[in-house]
Amino acid sequence: MDGVIDQDALGLDRIYVQAKRYTDNKVSSGEIRDFFGSLDRFKASKGLFVTTSAFSPAAKETAELLSKRIVLVDGSLLSRLMIRFDIGCRVEETILIKKLDEEFFD
Repeated sequence: MDGVIDQDALGLDRIYVQAKRYTDNKVSSGEIRDFFGSLDRFKASKGLFVTTSAFSPAAKETAELLSKRIVLVDGSLLSRLMIRFDIGCRVEETILIKKLDEEFFD
């Protein structure tokens, strides 16, 4: 278990997080099952599994079949989320599109 997100101020609803920083390896179904076991140990009902690489087809299937909700975020989705929420990125170029204001000439 790499982290915990409290969804409310009192920590009544928690999401447990597992993160894997892989370059070439895909996350396997075994790693998903191990994470599921950790969720069980903490009596958690939700988990978030994040990787910089990808999930094997078996890992995706395993996450779907297990009794606890485990959301999978691969490197591609992680990149899109980081850009969307301005995490770890900066504006490189801004483009202004102008439209003629016809009322200006009245």
